[in-house]
Amino acid sequence: MVVLGVDPGITHLGLGVIQVEGGRGALKAFLLHGEVVETSSKEGAANRVGRIYERVRAALEAHAPEALAVEEQYFYRQNELAYKVGWALGAVLVAAHQRGVPVFAYGPMQVKQALVGHGHAPKEAVALAVRGALGLKEAPKPSHLADALAIALTHAFYARLSAAKPL
Repeated sequence: MVVLGVDPGITHLGLGVIQVEGGRGALKAFLLHGEVVETSSKEGAANRVGRIYERVRAALEAHAPEALAVEEQYFYRQNELAYKVGWALGAVLVAAHQRGVPVFAYGPMQVKQALVGHGHAPKEAVALAVRGALGLKEAPKPSHLADALAIALTHAFYARLSAAKPL
């Protein structure tokens, strides 16, 4: 199974593609691609969203994932941030739709539970779990890349349990 994980953001959007092999026994996961798409608030909204769309589309075309997993966003008092992250998420959803790739969403606690074993783990523990699961020499950096890979791994975990539900 190939999964594209996305940590959505308008300034920094993490993209991580993994391949997972194995059945009911132990899973082996491999890093296929990782990047952080950066945009600037000095750019117009159309340019920012367009560049995100192009990078997501390129990752989808290059790696042909079976699923795209995004981190659910929770904003309580940050309306402007939520609005702008929505721009990025919209670009991701359109790219997935055009390629016919189903989209799944996982909250931060689900990611921590799947990778570390409890929903209140620190970000550093999640990054170390990603490092271990992918056999990397060090934890992925920056954090947006680590989060994207964690989301992809979380989808592999839930898909294996047949508990994944499309967005």
